[in-house]
Amino acid sequence: MLALTRKAGERIVIDDNIVITIVDIKGENIRLAIEAPREIKIYRGELYDAIVAENRQAAVPAKDGILDVLKDIKVRKP
Repeated sequence: MLALTRKAGERIVIDDNIVITIVDIKGENIRLAIEAPREIKIYRGELYDAIVAENRQAAVPAKDGILDVLKDIKVRKP
């Protein structure tokens, strides 16, 4: 991890195509502006963590009992 000290108006450049600018600092809050290509996904940390947790939950195999119930369901054709 790289930790930097920046002042308002200063920038950080990542890989020639991502620019992070410190827009404003008020107390413990820092306002950032991020310029990046559209194909690069940018998430707030807590939102990213929620997405990862939901994806892990979705990848958990279904319990055998649930699959047995689904196998017994008959679909009516119109």
